[in-house]
Amino acid sequence: MNNSSRKNGISRRHFLATAGAALAVPTLIPASALGREGSTAPSERVVMGVAGWGMQGPGNTGNFLGFKDVQVIAACDLDANHLRAAVNTINGHYQNKDCRPYHDYREMMANRSIDAVMLAVPDNWHALVATEAAKNKKDIYGEKPLAHTIAEQQAIVRAVEQNDRIWQTGSWQRSVRSFRRACEIVRNGLIGKVTRCEVGLPSGHYDFAGSAPALLQELGQPRNNSEYLATVVPGTPDWNKAVTEPPPELDYDFWIGPARMEPYIKQRIHMDWRWNYNIGGGQLMDWIGHHCDIAHWGLGFDHNGPHEVEGHGEFPPKDALWNTSPKYRIHCQYPEDIKMVIAGGYPDIRGGAKWIGTDGWVWVDRGGYDASNIDWFRKLPASCKIRLYKSDNHWRNFIDCVKSRKPTITPARTAHHSTIPGHLGLISMLLGGRKLRWDVAIEEILDDPEATKLMSRPYHHGWKLAYPV
Repeated sequence: MNNSSRKNGISRRHFLATAGAALAVPTLIPASALGREGSTAPSERVVMGVAGWGMQGPGNTGNFLGFKDVQVIAACDLDANHLRAAVNTINGHYQNKDCRPYHDYREMMANRSIDAVMLAVPDNWHALVATEAAKNKKDIYGEKPLAHTIAEQQAIVRAVEQNDRIWQTGSWQRSVRSFRRACEIVRNGLIGKVTRCEVGLPSGHYDFAGSAPALLQELGQPRNNSEYLATVVPGTPDWNKAVTEPPPELDYDFWIGPARMEPYIKQRIHMDWRWNYNIGGGQLMDWIGHHCDIAHWGLGFDHNGPHEVEGHGEFPPKDALWNTSPKYRIHCQYPEDIKMVIAGGYPDIRGGAKWIGTDGWVWVDRGGYDASNIDWFRKLPASCKIRLYKSDNHWRNFIDCVKSRKPTITPARTAHHSTIPGHLGLISMLLGGRKLRWDVAIEEILDDPEATKLMSRPYHHGWKLAYPV
């Protein structure tokens, strides 16, 4: 692709293809979106489009399809096979052919009949797609982490709030009773003054797409030794075998988007892009928006954060096929002399969120919960007056808030603060474990230009945010 075609973020080949499709498909609002065919009346319905049909997209969309007051009329993906699957799933649910396919997310966002969008795209795309949606007055259900960098998160928060948009982050644990109850136990002071919080996240890499075994077999490695991919580097025979031409169904130039151009390797594309820092953020950034989000909720720090962060991690070679840190440990110092440890790959830090106080402790994870007094989970004492935002269905909460215009249980600014410890920890790790000082009020790293530079990343191929940093 030449530079002139990249400036618009779409190849000439796909520009011609999408332009032809636009001429072939009339810009019509589906009958079902107008309240015909026995569907819910327009005044009671939220009309949606979905972007991304990889790991989270199908599940999120399935939840929205289950609501009678939601009509999904559009889908967008850069892989023709994924897009076809999305359209077929949506049309199959409604038993019609109303769902319109989009290759370019900007065209979908410009569709005025769409009220809200679900975004489940790779991390390097979060800010571009979200700010474009907000600019076009769409309410947004967006996956975690909020964005690929701190600066991009700031741009999303600004775009959402300035356009008065409803935002729900896919940090769905807040809509689960056990997580809410754990946080209520802490917030009501039952464990006394909190002195320490432990956030346990996964470690290593995981082949979500199931594409590693075939390559490993070709490389003469055991099919279950996916960690070998963290040793494969450019210039080696194994690297040369891994690099192939992109498949015809994937617009790889567009898929890379604002990130640095790299050779196509199947094992770091769909789902497994998260193991490449050029596109994702490894286990740390993949999970920080879940368990650190819960830790903050229990501490009452939805609009707060650490003032000191120091991270240490083990890293594969920078240019390895999978190059994200498989093992890491981050120490954070919070207000009120609260210390937090975020770790992956260390057995002393149990997965989930744990708060330790002067009078007890509480732990919660997806697999269970525990406390120094387990009865707290069964029933809070009558003296406990603090009750947190209750949502029993994360997707339903979003739709209800789109209608009421009240904040969701995980708005953009909350997700921003929940993710900051991960971003700062990663920056510290990349700088060899340097201690960083963070000013929560002005959202800046203090007295460290090198670290400050890592709060953002250069955009390539002419891409620009709808709400620039």
